[in-house]
Amino acid sequence: MKKEFDKSLFSFNIQGIELKLSAIHREGNSNAPIVFLHGFGSSKEDYADVVRQSELDGHPFLAYDAPGCGETICSDLSKLSIPFLVETAITLIERIGYKRFHLIGHSMGGLTALILAYKFPERVISFVNIEGNIAPEDCFLSRQIINYPNNDDEQFFDEFIERTLHSSAYSSALYAASLKHKVRAKAVRRIFQSMVYFSDNENLMDKFLHLPFPRMFMYGDQNASLSYLKHLHNNGVKLAEIPYCGHFPMYSNPQTMWEEIVNFYDSNL
Repeated sequence: MKKEFDKSLFSFNIQGIELKLSAIHREGNSNAPIVFLHGFGSSKEDYADVVRQSELDGHPFLAYDAPGCGETICSDLSKLSIPFLVETAITLIERIGYKRFHLIGHSMGGLTALILAYKFPERVISFVNIEGNIAPEDCFLSRQIINYPNNDDEQFFDEFIERTLHSSAYSSALYAASLKHKVRAKAVRRIFQSMVYFSDNENLMDKFLHLPFPRMFMYGDQNASLSYLKHLHNNGVKLAEIPYCGHFPMYSNPQTMWEEIVNFYDSNL
C-alpha cells in the first residue's frame, strides 16, 4: 500500500499543559505548504483528500487534531480557548518548519486561523475561511452553551448531539453520529464559551477585512442568508457558495469544496 502522507504524534508543553498532537502531513517540492485547521466536532481527516487533488501535488501540507479533539491528547481540557488553540497551531507550524504557508480553516478552525493570521500576517500567503466565525450570528452551534444552559458537561453534550441529529441542515446527522468519538465532553464548554466571546467582542470582521493577502469565504447555500456576505464581497473577499450544503462542505459536497479551493489558488496566487 502506497503511503501518500505521514501520520505523526508531536509532543509539546504549552502554558504548562502537556499535549500530544496527532497530525497528518506530507513533504513537497518548492510549492508553498498548506495548513488546515478543522472545525468543532471534526478532525484532521477532513482534509486528507488533499492528496486526491492533482492540482495541489507538490504542496506540503499539515492537518492535526486540535486539543480536546480526535486522537490528540491534552492534559488539562479546562484551559482550552481560542488563544490556546492559536498558540498550539503556531507552535506546531514552527516545529514542522513552515516559514510561510496557505491557511485553510473551517468553523472553530476558521476562527483560530483568523486570529493566527491577524497575529502573524507576514507568515500567511492566503486564507480560505470555511464558515469560520466573523460575526455574532455565526455562533449557531457555540451559543448553545448559553441558550441551553446545563452545568453537567456530559449531559449538555448529549443534548447538543441530539439537537444536531435532528437539524434540517445537510450532513447534520452524519456530523452528529461521530461527535462522541471526535470531541471530549469536558472540552466543549471552554471551546464554545471562547468562540462566543471572540465573536461578540473581538471585532472579527475588521480583522478579517484588513488581512493583507487574498481571502476567500466559503459557505453552504443553506447559509446564503448570512447578513454580511455582500459586505465581504464589497471589500475584496472572494465568495464561494457551495450547493447542496449547510455548514459542512467537506461532508456534503467535498469535491466542489476542493474545486473552489483550487480555483482560488489558480486565480490569486
